[in-house]
Amino acid sequence: MSPNHNLQEAVIIGGGFYGAAIAIYLAKQRGFKRIVLFERESTLLTRASYNNQARVHNGYHYPRSFTTAYRSRINLPRFVKDWPDAVKQDFTKLYAIARRNSKVTGKQFKRFCNEIGARIQSAEPAHRALFSPQLIEDVFLVDEYAFDAVKLAQWAGEELKVNGIQVRFDSCVIAINKSADRTLQVLFTSENKIEEAISTNYVFNCTYSGLNQFAGDFPGTKTKLKQEITEMALMQAPFELENLGITVMDGPFFSMMPFPARGLHTLSHVRYTPHLHWEDQLGINPYQKLEHYECQTRVERMIRDVGRYVPSVLKSQYVDSLFEVKTVLVKNEGDDGRPILFERHAELPGCYSILGGKIDNIYDTLERLDAEKL
Repeated sequence: MSPNHNLQEAVIIGGGFYGAAIAIYLAKQRGFKRIVLFERESTLLTRASYNNQARVHNGYHYPRSFTTAYRSRINLPRFVKDWPDAVKQDFTKLYAIARRNSKVTGKQFKRFCNEIGARIQSAEPAHRALFSPQLIEDVFLVDEYAFDAVKLAQWAGEELKVNGIQVRFDSCVIAINKSADRTLQVLFTSENKIEEAISTNYVFNCTYSGLNQFAGDFPGTKTKLKQEITEMALMQAPFELENLGITVMDGPFFSMMPFPARGLHTLSHVRYTPHLHWEDQLGINPYQKLEHYECQTRVERMIRDVGRYVPSVLKSQYVDSLFEVKTVLVKNEGDDGRPILFERHAELPGCYSILGGKIDNIYDTLERLDAEKL
């Protein structure tokens, strides 16, 4: 039988950071020659890869999940080395521990950082003075950075082109099926809304919040997922805070981080950032849910509460809000862990679903792919 020259070696669904990085990995590290990447938007990295806190974690955020914390600490220097132009390091990062309602004390937090090998030291008096001593127990100087999603998108576009990876923008995959010849058939629509099909050996489902939104033989993920509509408020920070990143731990508190893609800061609050949540399932389309949601900002409530801990925040100027669907693993709600979801679908050989809760998880994902006999 003559070879099928129209057969693709791999189809990637999702043009966020993970989808692009996996496509590039398959071309450069695994020698795949015919790869097609489908992205429902008109450009790369415009959804969850952009609409987030842009934090490159170093483990500090996860005192209740040692594995997540330790992997972040290991992965951060690798990320900085691989994407130096996209990482903002020229700001001071402070972690503060609240006196009340925190799930860790200052002493416990310091011990935890030492256990994972993350640098921590007491903040200088000038930085401590930014916080309310009645509400904050301790303040620490740490090593943590922010990434620029626009620069990562530029990298992805260049690498996809150099490696001959075909990118289909404004295209939505609607079904994945098994074929009689043991290949996979991917059904999709593009701008003309006409259904088309493409055959491939492998499918890598990297759609983040859209992981379970496919018809056909796709079985869905065994791991239960929770969807949230979240708000990141974009702020013009006052002079006292413009070169700082601040996180108050560990409970119903907040972060104010540089957002390099816009030259602003994001303000997020554990209580007010999540607007709406539901259990992920086929038939409840997260993108449509967001599209029909009335995105009314809660920034005033955020600022009011944050200002009690860091009074200078009250002088911030609200600019805009980034609303997006955030996807988390139900099993990690209690400990805030952010492991990757990496599922090989036995019912659909050659099909994988992959989700990373943090940008540095890409290394955990690539290590799992290294172990696969593709």
